[in-house]
Amino acid sequence: MSTIIKAVSKNLDLSQNKPLKDLIYEAFRKTVILGEIPAGERINEKEFSENMNISRTPIRYALKKLTEEDLVKHVPGVGVVVKGISIKDAYEIYDIRKALDTLATTTAMKLMTAEDFKVMRLHLEYCEMLNQEDKVEELQQKFLEFNDFIYEKSQMQRLKSIVLKLSEYLMYFRDISISSKERRDFALAEHWLIYRGMKTQDALQIQLITHEHLDRSLNFIVKEMEKRKIDFETNE
Repeated sequence: MSTIIKAVSKNLDLSQNKPLKDLIYEAFRKTVILGEIPAGERINEKEFSENMNISRTPIRYALKKLTEEDLVKHVPGVGVVVKGISIKDAYEIYDIRKALDTLATTTAMKLMTAEDFKVMRLHLEYCEMLNQEDKVEELQQKFLEFNDFIYEKSQMQRLKSIVLKLSEYLMYFRDISISSKERRDFALAEHWLIYRGMKTQDALQIQLITHEHLDRSLNFIVKEMEKRKIDFETNE
């Protein structure tokens, strides 16, 4: 069994209550995004099917979805080839997110009520409790809800949809990042600073903190991408 097939198999979580085709898609997607299938590598549908003892139908479905996301492409005479996500892509995505998140936050703060700020504060206090108890998955969900709350209060639905689409490409890195206790502490502290900046209507502080918050996440992600690339090449 090739290293690539082993990587996809490792990322295939059959314990989830989802259709097999979705689990196969998620496994391929995660493997591609993490760089465990290098850009330029051909995905042999038949080989994957035989080695993983899975019908070709869910594999074909997964590759179709990955093509739609521009993570793989069909090359005439060759087959399906991985495009992947590069470190350059990560920098571009985060530059866009800095601009969009700053816009959403500074817009939301002007529209939020006293009750909205109370809800936000209680939300962060609950996050503190989850962090102290090392409830990582629940904390991750609450961080996502914090961002969603800001997008919702900005009343900019198109902006929200764009940000969510960008975030999809780095969702697995976000999971890796948040598993670090140090990173969780920093993220929570930064969320508190964003909250205070919004409450005091300090647009400059929001811009600085938002950029710093995303830069920390980006740096962690880039290091992980570089590490995984080195590990893959070493074990190839």
